[in-house]
Amino acid sequence: MNVVIIDYGVGNIKSIQFAFERLGTSAILSQDVQTILAADKIILPGVGEASSAMRKLKATQLDQLIPKLTQPILGICLGMQLMCNYSEEGKTNGLKIFDTQVKRFSNAVKVPQMGWNTITNLKTKLFNTINANEYMYLVHSYYAESCSDAIAFTEYDLKYASALNKDNFYGVQFHPEKSGTAGEQLLKNFLQL
Repeated sequence: MNVVIIDYGVGNIKSIQFAFERLGTSAILSQDVQTILAADKIILPGVGEASSAMRKLKATQLDQLIPKLTQPILGICLGMQLMCNYSEEGKTNGLKIFDTQVKRFSNAVKVPQMGWNTITNLKTKLFNTINANEYMYLVHSYYAESCSDAIAFTEYDLKYASALNKDNFYGVQFHPEKSGTAGEQLLKNFLQL
């Protein structure tokens, strides 16, 4: 299994690599177009701020490549948000894969949401053998609005899309690499897609 983590200088990469190692799969870091095109599975990670992350993707023209990929690709946290149409964070246009917008939580709740929260309404094989109301680990100030691409929801301030899917593109707001057994199962399911 050839897994490539897109390396565009945006956080949380080592913990994702270790998570795949625990599953017996080695994931390589790369921003090389040919390496990415040859991958069986691709991860778009991300921790940080949307507009600077998008600038980094554009600097390497990965913003042009990613929407054209045909193999399964999983966006994690900011990686998922960048796959949406638009983010209020830095007034950023995204990759326009998922037809939804990313908005900031209101000041009615503690921002960022940090810690464990449940995922519900689970759809697609990405969630095989994962129970509804399973807890996943989240750290974020912005969320994807509910839309037809939503395959899981979480409530914090309001009900938002905590996982998205369109064709070969998947995204999760939570960090599967930090979400214990359930997160490990999700990565295993992704490898089996």
